[in-house]
Amino acid sequence: MKKVKSSTKNKRNEVINLSKSKRVKHRKLMVGVSSFYAEDFHGKLTANGEVYDMYGLTAAHKTLPLNTICRVTNTSNDNSLILRINDRGPYIKGRILDCSYGAAKKLDFIQQGTTEVKIEVIEWGDDKYMQHRASPK
Repeated sequence: MKKVKSSTKNKRNEVINLSKSKRVKHRKLMVGVSSFYAEDFHGKLTANGEVYDMYGLTAAHKTLPLNTICRVTNTSNDNSLILRINDRGPYIKGRILDCSYGAAKKLDFIQQGTTEVKIEVIEWGDDKYMQHRASPK
């Protein structure tokens, strides 16, 4: 059986996700507006199947493969951190990232609510959904 690659790179160092029926290009460096989400989603399941921890260092992105590791830098104060994409969003026009409360706190934009960020992909994710074990009978 032939093994199918889930992604490949093109000449502009963009990753093309081949695992889905439509091809999605991702740049290794992105700049845009980030917001954060907190209490309303704390303890609920994220897009990759894990329980959302508002104090963790995670984020939601619309199309980056789940479990992608990124360095996110707040361009207004140069605070940066490494986080993992574990959810989908934001669903508000003009925003490219939705950080957890913990990430927003470390990036220092809780008071403002949004900020411009630079996203640098460190490691492309496997886009895998975390499977939950069946509860014992």
